[in-house]
Amino acid sequence: MSAKALHRIAITAFIGLVVLMTSWLLWLHPPADALMPIALITLLGPLALTARGVLYGRRYTVAWSAIFVLIYFIHGVTYAAVPGPERWLGVLEIALAVVYFTAALMYLRQAGSARQGSRGQTAP
Repeated sequence: MSAKALHRIAITAFIGLVVLMTSWLLWLHPPADALMPIALITLLGPLALTARGVLYGRRYTVAWSAIFVLIYFIHGVTYAAVPGPERWLGVLEIALAVVYFTAALMYLRQAGSARQGSRGQTAP
């Protein structure tokens, strides 16, 4: 699979995570009013900080966001283990986090090897 296709998959999962977390916090299962600012900062902050770099395919930012996405994986696992209506939100969050993590790492590998290949070629 090409680096461009992997980047598109990663972007789709990233945007899906942003939409899921925003709707989760504001409409689907909002926290208590006193915890809302903390939840918004901790759950949407890392996504907001890395959004521009991920959308433009900056390898360094994609690498860091792949590490940050593990926060959402853990968050999803905790909600998937709890019985109740928010269980499906946790399962969806896990799926999006795994897709993004996998696509981001594969994209970094493809983009890195393409970059190495272009460096290795010299003009005769």
